[in-house]
Amino acid sequence: MIKKIVLAIALAIPFFGFAQSKFGIVDMQAVITAMPEYTAAQTQLEEASKKIQTEFDKVRQELDKLYADYQAVVDDKNTPQTIKDSRLQQVQAGEAKVNTFSKSAQQDLARLQDQLMAPIQQKFNDAIKAIGKEGNFTFIFPEEPGLLLYTGDTVVNVTDTVKKKLGITK
Repeated sequence: MIKKIVLAIALAIPFFGFAQSKFGIVDMQAVITAMPEYTAAQTQLEEASKKIQTEFDKVRQELDKLYADYQAVVDDKNTPQTIKDSRLQQVQAGEAKVNTFSKSAQQDLARLQDQLMAPIQQKFNDAIKAIGKEGNFTFIFPEEPGLLLYTGDTVVNVTDTVKKKLGITK
């Protein structure tokens, strides 16, 4: 998809007047991971993940106990089938609980990550727009290995400029 976009832009370059165009590239990963807000967001995500893992371990232990109880009645030839069936249903309900918890936890973490990253991404985008206007850039592309086919005099790496704009000294 990105390659198609780059190809479309490359084909459109002659229409922009190539000599007047100024292009920038930025290492988004380097900028965003250097932002203090990113570090804070990662810390919050790790804390939430640890809490979820602790609760998941409890739910998993409950399932392990249910399974051990079921195995004990299955191994006892004198246990009536009704009890065996009941324990099997408990194990199946426990498995469903573990699966539901796991899915919900993944969704919660993804939602939290989106919520925490949205203002960071917005701040980054605002800095890119400001630098684009200040430097008269036609486009500023994300820098990705193998994405740009040619970088010449009209392509400027603005990563350090973005960091400076955001007050990042790293």
